[in-house]
Amino acid sequence: YMIISGLPAIKEIGLREFLLGQVWKSTASEPLYGILPFIMSSFFATFGAILIGVPVGLLMSVFLSKIASPKLASTVRPAVELLAGIPSVVYGLVGMIVLVPFIMDVFGVKSGSTLFTAIIVLAVMILPSIVSVSENALNSVPKKYEEASLALGATKIETIFKVSIPSAKSGITAGIVLGIGRAIGEAMAVMMVAGNQPIIPDSILSGVRTLTSNIVLEMGYATDLHREALIGTAVVLFVFILIINLMFSLLKRRSRS
Repeated sequence: YMIISGLPAIKEIGLREFLLGQVWKSTASEPLYGILPFIMSSFFATFGAILIGVPVGLLMSVFLSKIASPKLASTVRPAVELLAGIPSVVYGLVGMIVLVPFIMDVFGVKSGSTLFTAIIVLAVMILPSIVSVSENALNSVPKKYEEASLALGATKIETIFKVSIPSAKSGITAGIVLGIGRAIGEAMAVMMVAGNQPIIPDSILSGVRTLTSNIVLEMGYATDLHREALIGTAVVLFVFILIINLMFSLLKRRSRS
């Protein structure tokens, strides 16, 4: 449905102008539909969220799997899993109430609805996926690997980072890919904290509008070519997700070989 509805608009606008155009003016007398600002905003927001969320999530999964006592792990684990069940609009609301004023005060900007705010919110949202999958992968590492490492004189920390994590890299990579999918596909929370400015961000404190939030913001009143251009945006987003999954499949095949 997306391809049938979106490709005619992309063809009419022009693939180059659609993907590389830097101006989106859907309500002008001569509308322009360039989605490069949304592509770049989605990329920066997702990359920033992964940059923060992956180290934190990996360290948390190591703590729960290898370091924490069973009692402490059984207490912390449900709290992490609870994060996955919180609706995205709640994350956005907390970001508006807490993070937006905090960013304004700390950086002295006129508006705290920025790319940086969106990155922080997304980093928190992807934690449950990364932690849960990575912890399961670490728990699946055969004990004999770790026992052999300890018997050879390695410390517990060396064993974790040089034996356990490399052995579980396939599962950890799966968790990261799930996190990327969650981050790049999130709309509501980002829309509430990112400022929704259809521009290419020139700093981390710029207001941005991602591919998903642009669709949510304008689909309610869009008609004709405007509506088809938004569906074409969804096609581009779908292709990005497809490419990410194909890359993950190739990485898994290489690691197995």
